[in-house]
Amino acid sequence: MATFISVPLKKSSEVDLVKPLSKFVTASYPAAEEQGEYLRAVEELNKLRKNALGRPLDKHESSLEIILRYYDQLCAVEPKFPFSENQLCLTFTWKDAFDKGSLFSGSAKLALASLGYEKTCVLFNVAALASQIAAEQNLDNDEGLKAAAKFYQLASGAFGHIKDTVLSALNREPTGDISPETVGALSLIMLAQAQEVFFLKATSDKMKDAVIAKLANQAADFYGDAFKQCQYKDNLSKEVLPVLAAKHCIMQANAELHQSILAKQKKRFGEEIARLQHAAELVKTVASRYDEYVSVKDLSDKINRALTAAKKDNDFIYHDRVPEVKDLDHIGKAALVKATAITPPLSQKFTDLFEKMVPMAVQQSMSIYNQRKAETVNRLVGTMREATNLCNGVLASLNLPAALEDLSGDSIPQSIAEKARSIVQQGGLQSIEQLIKDLPELLTRNREILDESLKMLDDEETTDNELRTKFNQRWSRTPSGDLYKPLRTEGANFRNILDKAVQADQVVKDRYNTHCDMITLLCKPENELNAAIPSANPTRTLQGSEVVNVLRSQLAQLDEIKKERETLEGEIKAVTFDMCTTFLTALAQDGAINEEQLSLAQLDQLYSAYNQRVQANLRSQEELLGQVQTSHQEFSSLKQSNTEANQREEVLKKLAAAHDSYVEISSNLREETFHFCLWGFFVRQGFQNKCSDIVFARKTERDELLKYLQQSIAREPSAPSFNVPAYQSTPAAPAGGPTPAPRSVFVSSQTLNTWTL
Repeated sequence: MATFISVPLKKSSEVDLVKPLSKFVTASYPAAEEQGEYLRAVEELNKLRKNALGRPLDKHESSLEIILRYYDQLCAVEPKFPFSENQLCLTFTWKDAFDKGSLFSGSAKLALASLGYEKTCVLFNVAALASQIAAEQNLDNDEGLKAAAKFYQLASGAFGHIKDTVLSALNREPTGDISPETVGALSLIMLAQAQEVFFLKATSDKMKDAVIAKLANQAADFYGDAFKQCQYKDNLSKEVLPVLAAKHCIMQANAELHQSILAKQKKRFGEEIARLQHAAELVKTVASRYDEYVSVKDLSDKINRALTAAKKDNDFIYHDRVPEVKDLDHIGKAALVKATAITPPLSQKFTDLFEKMVPMAVQQSMSIYNQRKAETVNRLVGTMREATNLCNGVLASLNLPAALEDLSGDSIPQSIAEKARSIVQQGGLQSIEQLIKDLPELLTRNREILDESLKMLDDEETTDNELRTKFNQRWSRTPSGDLYKPLRTEGANFRNILDKAVQADQVVKDRYNTHCDMITLLCKPENELNAAIPSANPTRTLQGSEVVNVLRSQLAQLDEIKKERETLEGEIKAVTFDMCTTFLTALAQDGAINEEQLSLAQLDQLYSAYNQRVQANLRSQEELLGQVQTSHQEFSSLKQSNTEANQREEVLKKLAAAHDSYVEISSNLREETFHFCLWGFFVRQGFQNKCSDIVFARKTERDELLKYLQQSIAREPSAPSFNVPAYQSTPAAPAGGPTPAPRSVFVSSQTLNTWTL
């Protein structure tokens, strides 16, 4: 009778994947087409989890395929979303597969905000279901034998993978069923059962007895190793140790039986009898101690018949000496099984729902690259704008070009008239005063959002600290203070931006107050503006002079230089490059991204030519401004100077400076208003949502941990302190093989018995 061990599935609580993942997709992918595609993929992922974990599964390969697809999708999606306790926080709750619980405390379970934990538990179910499917196979035909061997090896590989990765995936002590010791023992059990299936296949195919003996002896060795691993695992079912001990003896007996046939063929009749006697003793031990679990009647009859015949022939014919068992040659071993390597995708039908979404490593590199690019663009554009402001300031101080247009001394210079019309078209005083009024309100609202977000963190951290003080080391989750460090750093950066904005806002107000009177004058009708400008004696004699023509030519060249800068600014802002492909290629080739090296090299290639053009433009302006100042000195010496002329020129200078200040202040205020509107949106949608999401997840985790601690205390009412779990101790392994297990009551009379751990 063949008896095989299978493993129960873990059970998980329902988790809403749609809301947090959709929120991340909406915030990260504003493009309507790709956003819609990813949102649909999120819905499919949620359905996939429900199909894999939210309903009973048949012991069939089609059910295993569903779990494999979900596991493969978890592996594929892990690098594409920022799953962590302080970013995209999803809490998964799983029950211990072997803990049946009690009437008052329920079964043990663990809730963790870790995708690695979810992957580990899903892979456990892959192994468990594979063991159940293997145990259901009909071992009387080749197809069933091959399927059983395949699924046992898959189960062994999955349990072994968990053993190697569970501690790093969870970063905390796992439940007993997925502890390295437990899954390591389960992996050995599955491997032993796979080897036994190969033994059954070789027996069915009537292979050579030497081969069958080696296969059986290897299976016995595997069962012995598994028994040693399970001796101190009190979380497994009571049937496990007796079955493993029985299997160890049965496989040894089969190895001796087939090796005895080989000895008979070589006419070593004494060895034949010794091996059959040893085999008979082994099955007798099984029959006397483990008969409730495993039936060895057929095997015992076969061995006894062979032993009786061998003794009879030896007594009457051969008279060969029967050696001691310890003097017999060791039977060889042949391992035909190997734990299946867990290398996703495991499903033959897997298709990545988020195939087009780039990994987080690329997203993070793209974010840093975009910051570097923005800094490069801002530096070049800022340099050009500073040059323009410098040029305007120098010309305003020289009253140019108004001085050339004001040779009559009694009309509004054309440039001043154009400046006045420009201010009126932009909304005049009302527009700029409204902007100055709106900005502090935006800053105040953004500060309130920031304060609300940080208060959520503060309140949750206070609660966490109080519970940590109450439960001491039993409060085993990550301290909130450590978890919130990145968010607090981000919040400090936001607050620093707000503080600087307040300071800048005051600078803008002071500058506006300085030029307010002249801006008001520029907003008046033309006749009132003309009346407000002092008249002066005419200087018509300078009209058409060489120095005037030279100055006008130089001013025209300055205008061309400024226009060139405007064109350059547009070109610089329009530069694009598909850096994502570069990062993806680097990740595929090297397994990592050297963002700094790749970004700096590409930015240098993109902007070095523009930088040279900007510098050439600035040198041209500097040279030309020097020429303008020289020409203006000559022009000033030729002008007829008097008090009225000086007063008029001073007013015209102030009007020109007021216009330039208006344009700059208005532009800065509009940019700041837009920036802080957008920044406030990102604070609400990004920082505030991250804070609320992580606080919600931490509260859920807190409630689960509190419930778990209360259940633990209920289980041990007389022991206020927690005992160290058995799986955390490492007792010395026994020196020998498995020892007979105590008799247990378990009735089985079927041809194929399967126990669930």
